[in-house]
Amino acid sequence: MAMSRRRLAEVSGVSQRHLAQLEAGAGNISIILLKRVAEALNARMADLIGDGRSDEADGFAALFRAASADQRRRALAALRQDGADSGRARRIALIGLRGAGKSTLGRLSADALGAPFVELNAEIAKTSGMPVAEVMALYGQEGYRRLERQALEHIAATYDRAVLAVAGGVVSEAETFEYLLSRFHTIWLKAKPEEHMARVRAQGDMRPMAGNPAAMDELKAILVSREALYARAQVEVDTSGRTVEETLADVLRTIEAAGFLKAGAILPRETGEGDHAKHGGGSG
Repeated sequence: MAMSRRRLAEVSGVSQRHLAQLEAGAGNISIILLKRVAEALNARMADLIGDGRSDEADGFAALFRAASADQRRRALAALRQDGADSGRARRIALIGLRGAGKSTLGRLSADALGAPFVELNAEIAKTSGMPVAEVMALYGQEGYRRLERQALEHIAATYDRAVLAVAGGVVSEAETFEYLLSRFHTIWLKAKPEEHMARVRAQGDMRPMAGNPAAMDELKAILVSREALYARAQVEVDTSGRTVEETLADVLRTIEAAGFLKAGAILPRETGEGDHAKHGGGSG
């Protein structure tokens, strides 16, 4: 903002003589006084120091500060895109709500590709020495999330080529999900809410419906709340109304088309309608 030296001296409490020395580059000002001058000018201290950045960099910094959290995440993802392929190596992660078929399709895909199959919850259980249910009971959600991140980092450090199935809630932990997106090629396995529920029940797990007549409404609400997060996956495969065999073929075609297992291949993630690879799917 434009301000006379006299007015700046009045607002900041720094003498005009001292301000004149600062303008000439001959002043020796303390951090406290510099902070007063910056506040009076409605500026950052770094703006007064002059850190050698270009106008373009300063403009980007201003836009970044004013951006929403989601806009910042997308900007960072775009800036990191050049090195994304080496970071992801040939690791593939299947994401989606419970009952999408991540474990079944992950295991079958890994077998077909000759790659190791890893289940994140199994890795957490191995690391902690107890089933995930006990981890949750003893350490709560926060403890589970901490172990989840540690297990994910261990898998990324251990495998250059693998197919990983992750729990549906991993997308709710922002930093862990960002790490997953940066270290794994991601496929969102989609399904209709009714199919999610039916598959879970078919596995013998009646907990989603036990004593909860509103279970389906709650599942739909969860799916809606996470949809934008799941959609950040590089590609998606719809598993609704198809057999396991049909879906597996679609998953393998998607991996081949995207080049996830080819060294040096990369599929940038764009935003907007039509930015996913669209395929049919099946249960699992």
